Amino acid sequence: MRCRFLMTAFALTTGLICFSGPLLAQTPSTYKVLATGKSGFNVSAIESLLRKGDDSVSRGDLREAKEHFLMARNTAQKLAPLFRNLSGSFRGLDARIPREMDAKGRKALMLHAKANLRLAALFRRQNKPEEAVPLLVEVVKITTPAKKEGQKAYQSLVELGFVETPYLGAR
Repeated sequence: MRCRFLMTAFALTTGLICFSGPLLAQTPSTYKVLATGKSGFNVSAIESLLRKGDDSVSRGDLREAKEHFLMARNTAQKLAPLFRNLSGSFRGLDARIPREMDAKGRKALMLHAKANLRLAALFRRQNKPEEAVPLLVEVVKITTPAKKEGQKAYQSLVELGFVETPYLGAR
């Protein structure tokens, strides 16, 4: 029994000495599939979807634009709470991680608001204000009327006649 323990200890020690390469904790960048803009589940992929939607609008393909804007909106809706949850899990342990997650979460929320604004503009263009109103209200809720996007959304609600009182606080 003692011999087996010594052989195991010797084998482990020899293996660790001979293997000086990176361990599993360090992965090559090829494994970071979500870090690229192609995967569709990160902030840069949302920005790409918004650009594709804008291109579709400029070509007059509103159906395709709607698909891109909806995909961007749905992805942003999924990402923001994930970043928030990770941020909360690391509070008090490593300040760098919550800072990174909070920044990514804010970016995802702003992209969510931008996707909503673009969708609402598309619905207004198609004479579907009943579909635009919930998106505009959500933008005001996400960004607050103090931000440019929130002000733009509220102004659209005024123009649609959903609300009557103009917001003067930003002036």
